[in-house]
This record gives sequence, structure tokens and C-alpha cells, in this order.
Amino acid sequence: MNTADTTWILISTALVLLMTPALAFFYGGLVRAKNALNTMMMSLVSLGCVGMAWFLIGASLAFGPGSAVLGDTSLSLMRGVGLEPAPGSTIPWLLFVVYQGTFAIITAALISGAVVERMRFVPYAVFITLWSLAVYSPVAHWVWGGGWLAKLGALDFAGGTVVHITAASAALVAASLIGPRKDYARQAVLPHNVPFVLLGAGLLWFGWFGFNGGSALAANGAAVLAFANTMMAPAATLVAWTALDLLRTGKATAAGGATGIVVGLVAITPAAGYVSPLSAMTIGALAALPSYFALLYRSRTRLDDSLDVVAAHGFGGITGALLTGVFAQKAWGAPVDGLIEGHVRLLLVQFLAVLVTLGFSALTTLLLLKLIALVTPLKATWSEEGLGLDVTQHGEEAYAAGDGALLLLHEGGSDLAGELVPKEGGVR
Repeated sequence: MNTADTTWILISTALVLLMTPALAFFYGGLVRAKNALNTMMMSLVSLGCVGMAWFLIGASLAFGPGSAVLGDTSLSLMRGVGLEPAPGSTIPWLLFVVYQGTFAIITAALISGAVVERMRFVPYAVFITLWSLAVYSPVAHWVWGGGWLAKLGALDFAGGTVVHITAASAALVAASLIGPRKDYARQAVLPHNVPFVLLGAGLLWFGWFGFNGGSALAANGAAVLAFANTMMAPAATLVAWTALDLLRTGKATAAGGATGIVVGLVAITPAAGYVSPLSAMTIGALAALPSYFALLYRSRTRLDDSLDVVAAHGFGGITGALLTGVFAQKAWGAPVDGLIEGHVRLLLVQFLAVLVTLGFSALTTLLLLKLIALVTPLKATWSEEGLGLDVTQHGEEAYAAGDGALLLLHEGGSDLAGELVPKEGGVR
């Protein structure tokens, strides 16, 4: 066991954990004020539900020996997860499992961006818990746990396929199945707090140094390379995204810039420890194009992907995964060379990994949501949407309304009447 490696992964674990509340601010600022708390809670609840599922069985399904398709239950209930070094590493098993748990938590939380302002909180919490076990853990095993994609040679340094493509595929299915918000395409739905969005983006970038740099699982050259690339790629994406905004509208929007940062972070994630800094900047700049135009196109469709999870994490993750197959170089730590060095096989393997991950996550998500819908409705009623999910799902408001609003409850206080009663001087 190496003290320096252990120290770095302890720090990285804390950095990645910070990304979940950072995501809460990023998402929370993008929605209307009446749904701000609910949107933030949809990120934060993953810390509890998905975290517990991971420690009880998810880690074993991902990193237990098992088969090429799925791990086993040998590590369930944290059996055998102690202070001895994890296989093939110089850090304790316990630290490895905790570090990987932060990845499972943030991945499930990403999905919420596609269904905010309309999906009921309890079925959502049940869904992401089951999804983390049925989708995240198996794909993590395929890529990082010695599974069949790893054996084929697929590269994913820190989670392009495992994290972003799985979450985006699930987001697409969830948004399609649950349907649009009642106001979608009928009135402008604007961010209520853009400074929150910028704060969230900045904290995500900060945490991402642990996300990518920590994925080396050691304080070594690979960690330094991933750390540096995590700085350079989003910087290039931010410039490219802002340039696209200026060319299209003549204005550089703050929310657009924040989105560009996230897209750059997503795109460099699978390649962070395998490409040169110049290649990282190229990947960051190129990733802006498909995500930017996917976002514009989505706004013209009936798909209410509320916070554009598919455009940012789906197209960003796919671009990053495929460009890993182009720019990976042995000279920069990759186990094999990519297309830029004249080898096409890696690009083909990356393409297969993307397709399989998209299909598996989509089908499993559809099945899980259909099963949950048999027990409880997934979508809030129009009345609940109108009042806002902060009050209807949590009994709280992000911003005190003073005399402006008082919910009328049915007798017993269990169901919302969903009525606004006129009152002299305001509404109650």
C-alpha cells in the first residue's frame, strides 16, 4: 500500500462527492423558482439511495469476480472490503469502493435533469436506486471490472460510457415515457437563477479534477496527465461554445458558457489519461459542435429533456468515447494506439461499446419505469405542476412567498387540493 496514492484518492473521493451538490446547484438554477428545491433534492437524494445500494450490493456486482457480464455477490454487505490493497492497486479496498461509490451516485443524479419539474419524487428515488444496480453496476463491470468490453479493449479512463452515456440514454427514455411538462412549447420556461448555474458549473469543474485525475488510482504521471487534460479540454469547449453563441445570436450567454464547460468535461472524461494535452484541447473544441446543435434541434421537437441531458452528456459522452479511439496514443499512456497513429481497431471497439451501452441502458430503463408505473404514477398531476413540485413533493419553498401563497390541503393534510383562493390583497 502506498501512502501518497492513498492520500490522493482520499482527496479525489471528496472532490467527486462534491460534484453531486454542485450538480444540484447547476440543475437547480436552470429551473423555475417553484421547482428549485425539488430539482436540487433529485440530485441530493442519490447520495443516500444510490450510496446505500452501492455499498450493500452494487460494488460487488461491479467489481466482484463473477463473469464477463456481471460481478457476483462476494463483496455484498461489504464482506471482505477492508484495509488491504485492492487487487492491482496500491490503495485500500475500502477506499477504492468508496471512491467508486461517488461515481455511481453522480451518474444516477445526472438522469434527473431530463425529468425535473414533472416527475414525482418517490418513484424517481426508487427508480435511480434500482437503475444503479440494474444498469450502472453491470456496465461498470463490463468496462472497469474485467468484463467483456474490457477484454475487447474498450477504453474509458473515467466514465464516458459507464457514466455519461448510460445516464443520457436513461434520460432520453425517461423524458419520452413521462412526457412533457404542461407548459412545454406553450410558454418560455426560463432559468430562475443563472448565478446558481455558474456556481454549479464551477464546482463541477473543480470536482472533476478528482473524477478524472483520481481515476489513475495513484499519484503518478497518468493522474497528472488526466488532471491537466481536465483543465485544457473544457477551456477549449468554453471558447468554441461562446463563439457559436456569438455567431448565432450576437450574444455570449452565461448559461450557454456553463453548459459548454460541462460538455467539455464530459467529452474529455473517457480520454483523460490516454491523449496528449493538444489532443485534449482538440477533443474539447470538437465536442462543442454536436452538443450545441443537438440542443438547438431538441428545442424544436416534442422531447422535453428539461435540462438537455442528452445533448450535454449523451452527445458529449459519445463524442469523447469515439475521439478516444482517434487520439489515444501509447506515448501518452494508452494501452493501444488510436486512429491518429494508423490503427482503426480501437475506434471500432469504441463504437461498439457506445452502441451496446446505449441500447442496454435504454431497454433496462424502460423496463424499470414501466414496472414502477404499475405501482405508482410517475408524473405529477397538472395541478401539482402548476403549484410547483417544491411544495407538492416536499412541503417547502426555495423562496418564502410571504402573504402570496398558502396551500389549501384536503382534510387530513395528505392530498393537495390544488386550488388558489382569491383573497383581498393577494392570493392564498
